[in-house]
Amino acid sequence: MTERRCGPWLACALVLLLAAPAVWAQAPGGAAPAGALPLVIGSGPGGASYSVPIQTLLFFTALSFLPAVLLMMTGFTRIVIVLSLLRQAIGTQQAPPNQVVVGLSLFLTMFVMGPTLDRVYQEAYVPYTANEITFEQAAQRAEVPMRGFMLKQTRQSDFALFARLAKLEPNVTAETAPLRVLVPAFVTSELKSAFQIGFMIFIPFLIIDMVVSSVLMSLGMMMLSPVLVALPFKLMLFVLADGWNLLIGSLAASFAT
Repeated sequence: MTERRCGPWLACALVLLLAAPAVWAQAPGGAAPAGALPLVIGSGPGGASYSVPIQTLLFFTALSFLPAVLLMMTGFTRIVIVLSLLRQAIGTQQAPPNQVVVGLSLFLTMFVMGPTLDRVYQEAYVPYTANEITFEQAAQRAEVPMRGFMLKQTRQSDFALFARLAKLEPNVTAETAPLRVLVPAFVTSELKSAFQIGFMIFIPFLIIDMVVSSVLMSLGMMMLSPVLVALPFKLMLFVLADGWNLLIGSLAASFAT
């Protein structure tokens, strides 16, 4: 999670914040120019304390990184890809709609990530709100359960690929590697797992398409679309087999915890 602070926008904001006291120090008495917004309202042993507007700016800048964290460091990627492939396998273009697919993926991700998020809350957020630890210490504590979750889903071959590209030392393992190496390795493994599951989903629906196409050709109905005829059979098969229960249960169980 500490990797998020390295984003370009936040980096620019931090550079401006660090440069501002030096500029103001050139003014008489070290005060801010007339009409300027005060960035630093005080300093002490713990460092500078920024004003409320600047804290708000930093807060909303950090919020812009949340979608990337959700996509790249949780099981959301695997779930949303599998559900999208299911929709294509059945042949329904807009059913369920994108909002339903994304919403279901989000809540299923929260369910899968529940134990990990509970650890982050108890070990990092609660002590930080109680002023027992600093923000940097809270970020380090929050990184531990997230790293543990990603390590369980990451294939060794994928990690070795990015470790080689990053030119890490041979003694660096997945447990000690920086997040800039672990996160892309985790995402690559998630993509591979998602397409493997999608392949298994496609097989029964592909068989139905082949059977319907063969029957229509044998009957000489060349002008009738096999997709239109196969769709109700696919829906019937999926409903009779309790497909949603099987698929969502298998997805949740596919994450190593």
